Amino acid sequence: MNINIPISLDWTKEEVIDVVQFFQGVEKAYENGIEKSEMLTLYKHFKVIVPSKSEEKQLFKQFDQESNYSCYHVVKEALKKDVPGNKKIKLGR
Repeated sequence: MNINIPISLDWTKEEVIDVVQFFQGVEKAYENGIEKSEMLTLYKHFKVIVPSKSEEKQLFKQFDQESNYSCYHVVKEALKKDVPGNKKIKLGR
């Protein structure tokens, strides 16, 4: 699927790569599933680049509209306390 990933021209090449990887992780959570620890790492890197909650919401909204996925729900699942057997995040549309 061709999705326009929201990026800022102010970001370095490495920051753009980290943000793109985060959004690819969200995609993966819907398509095939993603390990919880991997998603948490991607989100942690994303938050270093986008520390502002309002900017995060804006980027999530842009990506959600393009992809019909929900960044919020993926992050919410990743941040849930560990439950035995809950190592992979897999969401349906």
